[in-house]
Amino acid sequence: MPSLLFAERNNTWIDIVDWQGWLTLFLTVSALLILASTRIGPHLVMMAVLTVLSTFGIISPGEALAGFSNPGLLTVAAMFVVAAGVHQSGGVDLLVNKALGHPRSVRGALSRIVLPVTLFSAFLNNTPVVATMIPAVNAWARKINVPASKLMIPLSYTAILGGTLTLIGTSTNLVINGQYQDLTGEAGFSLFAITAVGLPVALLGIAFIWIFFPSWLPDRSEKQAFANMREFTLEVTVAPDGPLVGKTVAEAGLRHLKRIYLVEIERQDSIVTAVSSEEILRGHDRLVFAGDTQAISDLLRINGIVPSVENGHSEALTKNRPERCLVEAVVSPHCSAVGLAIRDARFRDRYGAAVLAVARGGERLKGNLGTIELKPGDTLLLEARPAFVSRQRYNKDFLLINDLDEETPRHDKAYLSWGILISLVLAAGIGWISMLNASLIGAGLMILTGCCSASQAEKSLDLTVIITIGASFALGNALLQTGVASILAQNIVELSHGHAWLMLILTYLAVSLLTETITNNAAAILMLPIVLEVTETAQLNNEPFVFAIMMAASASFATPLGYQTNLMVYGPGGYRFHDFLKVGVPMNLFIGLATLAVLLLGWPLAR
Repeated sequence: MPSLLFAERNNTWIDIVDWQGWLTLFLTVSALLILASTRIGPHLVMMAVLTVLSTFGIISPGEALAGFSNPGLLTVAAMFVVAAGVHQSGGVDLLVNKALGHPRSVRGALSRIVLPVTLFSAFLNNTPVVATMIPAVNAWARKINVPASKLMIPLSYTAILGGTLTLIGTSTNLVINGQYQDLTGEAGFSLFAITAVGLPVALLGIAFIWIFFPSWLPDRSEKQAFANMREFTLEVTVAPDGPLVGKTVAEAGLRHLKRIYLVEIERQDSIVTAVSSEEILRGHDRLVFAGDTQAISDLLRINGIVPSVENGHSEALTKNRPERCLVEAVVSPHCSAVGLAIRDARFRDRYGAAVLAVARGGERLKGNLGTIELKPGDTLLLEARPAFVSRQRYNKDFLLINDLDEETPRHDKAYLSWGILISLVLAAGIGWISMLNASLIGAGLMILTGCCSASQAEKSLDLTVIITIGASFALGNALLQTGVASILAQNIVELSHGHAWLMLILTYLAVSLLTETITNNAAAILMLPIVLEVTETAQLNNEPFVFAIMMAASASFATPLGYQTNLMVYGPGGYRFHDFLKVGVPMNLFIGLATLAVLLLGWPLAR
């Protein structure tokens, strides 16, 4: 480790390190700025940092790649497969069908949702849990006449809180535990070590949601012909050589469709509004409809109607229709088409999918689809090639919330998948085997018993998350070895004036702010070496500080972009950005106060 010189001037520390330390600090700041201000994937940013650190010899190649063999990272990968087994076998549906009933109020509905979601998220990755629950909760909300907008944000927040209950509840906890073992040489934390913090905080958070959210969340249900339906703009084209050319709207059967209605016709450079039943259709007419998502497939079955694309022709997209699928997806903040109009993004060529409809903030976007500029959180209905679904498991341009042609779950394997999950949790919890071995055995059993296929297991592996985590270890090691972590730790100690409780608060705030701007995994991995130096310098018990990192990295409620499940419910709930701010900022503050109170009351900060 390079030599350090600390000189005190006016109660501040001036820290001098060699060029390796300055380069590491520059890379750290640059990575944070790039992740916070651009749409460049975090896996690309962290791999670039890893490359520079290894090339300049700041850390050895073995140290640069050590993160990819970390037990925590391998456990994360195995748990993706376990989650896929429970998801593909219909295990989630099994409990949902038994847990949901016929409540008579919003609070009654919330009470039915929180138990299964909290249970799932404690042992499974949040993303498949929320993805499975979204269509189920939507249909259930219509059935019990409760607005979906009253339930979708609580669904996401409850999944986040459930993930804090165990060490395998979120990938962040597993990775922090793995890095903690590498940096300290200690055994790490047990499966339920975090439960003592997560359980009281989760219970308080759920109570906060149950008391305040029914009145704080908006009612987005429409009190008109389209009650309880999420509207889209749907644009289709009259085929120039089809049987509808020359017919009136009524003769074409487009006037009395049950779940959709004709809004306007775009014809060359003119717009026909308030379309009458006697309007005669012409070839290449663009018909703009509004209505229920599920009715779109019915419309496309009409002979003479084809999907509308930016160039006015759709020959390539209308061929082999049985081989295509309708996919409902939310635009990710990292999507390369964000900020571009659908026409300019060359959507069909780039993604192999045609945009059939766009929803934003729970409202349909009127006008020409080709001119709509995509934004993070937009909900799209796509007609896509089957490969689109599997490709997005890796690209993450979109978060798939409803693949309408998805494979049928293997319901006969549902109980078996739960048996495998419960067995691995018990084995790891009792201490018979390590969490790594338990998760690897569980993943293997999911495939061998047919709970999920090998291809589904491969698709479940979120490579961007795995690469980001593995590469982030390199920067964490560099911060420690060059002495930068020690310097930052000394300044934090100085800033807190030696008060251990203030150090704990600063730790939580730092991770919480980073989590809102970069990925939660990257924020946690970058902060852990610094926090360990803080506790070592001040001779403090490091356990409550590590738990503070775990909790702060997961507690991201303030924006739809802060956590993946928030973005997934953004469109289906019909929310606007300020809806998340209204409930998420108080939730962030409340969970932060609850976490710090539990840690300060339950753990001694001094050794």
